[in-house]
Amino acid sequence: MTERDYQQELEDLHSGKISHFDITPEEFQAFQPVFHGYQYRTQIEAEAHRGGTLTYRLKKR
Repeated sequence: MTERDYQQELEDLHSGKISHFDITPEEFQAFQPVFHGYQYRTQIEAEAHRGGTLTYRLKKR
């Protein structure tokens, strides 16, 4: 299995290359330290779904 580049996904989200991305419960522990170290994390929000999946997207202004 290929490991995801969470930093790149956050950059792509912030720059508008992607509108959102999903994190599964299995990926959460690996993703969380990257997210907390991301300088624009306050501009990103997560929506929780049944089953534990989170969808991250830019906050609407």
